Amino acid sequence: MPAKKAPTGTDADLNLATLSALFVDEEKAREFFESNRWPNGPVCPHCESTNVYTLTGKPESKNPVPPGVYKCAECREKFTARIGTILEESKLPISKWLMAFHLMTSSKKGFSSHQMARELGVTQKTAWFLCHRIRATMTNDPTNGDKLHGEVEIDESYVGGKPRHANNPGAKPRKASKRGRGTDKAPVMVLVQRDGTSRAMPVEFVDADTLKAEVRKNVDPSATIITDEWSSYRGLGDEFEGGHHTVNHSLKEYVRYTDGKDEPEYVSTNTAESWFALLKRSHYGIHHKMSKKHLFRYCVERSFVWNHRKVTDGERMVAAIKGGEGKRLMYASPNKQAG
Repeated sequence: MPAKKAPTGTDADLNLATLSALFVDEEKAREFFESNRWPNGPVCPHCESTNVYTLTGKPESKNPVPPGVYKCAECREKFTARIGTILEESKLPISKWLMAFHLMTSSKKGFSSHQMARELGVTQKTAWFLCHRIRATMTNDPTNGDKLHGEVEIDESYVGGKPRHANNPGAKPRKASKRGRGTDKAPVMVLVQRDGTSRAMPVEFVDADTLKAEVRKNVDPSATIITDEWSSYRGLGDEFEGGHHTVNHSLKEYVRYTDGKDEPEYVSTNTAESWFALLKRSHYGIHHKMSKKHLFRYCVERSFVWNHRKVTDGERMVAAIKGGEGKRLMYASPNKQAG
């Protein structure tokens, strides 16, 4: 049995046991959130001045100032740590926000809004919007700031359920479910840098113009491109220094080892397919439905977790919290909410 690791005094120590005190004490939760947003002290979100002071009400005041309210000595605006973040104007206490951040970033295959509602004691509608707001903190991931380089595997897959036949006797059944290209499911493209980060996005078509445009947008010209034999990727070898190498799935070839001189040591899209395996498990086992309207948010979430796979749950949680700086997501009720 491996020995228990000694505490490091860093974000790596954060887990359910060490965070539990923050989930029941709003003051501790606020201090934790402030320390992560302002490690060097409060900063005015209106003018970015550090010349701020804490507001305190008079003891006899009928409207006491709640803890965590500051005022800027430069622009004279009042603010809290929520202002200018994904938490702005939220009625939920910070302690419940932290609990939601922890649950979503520590769950490898995702966390449903129905489960979130039960854990936090809120409505499913509130939990659904809360989960999407947290996904919004994962969009501008600092590890994704630069283009992918090195050996980059690219693949596409389809997300969605099988069409069902009508249940009424005599009713005309729906068309049979088609697998692969030509299906009614939503196509998703993923680009994975070996031993690095990933990018994923829904695409409208899997034609050459669409796929190549995403590759050019997300991959550095010095990279080596690795795909399957799908014809839409043809010609990429002329645009990237490392060339374009393919594995032929139609011939049951899933990995090809080389001498490593003019090609990668092995040609395979297994890493990209592993990424898709997590997305599919999240779809089938956790959410059960990912609408096309919000599919990009689930792709962002899975990329964020993949890109932070080598850090602890606590470090991943703090990264998501810090990603909420300058973000706002306004509520718009969907026709059908994805779980």
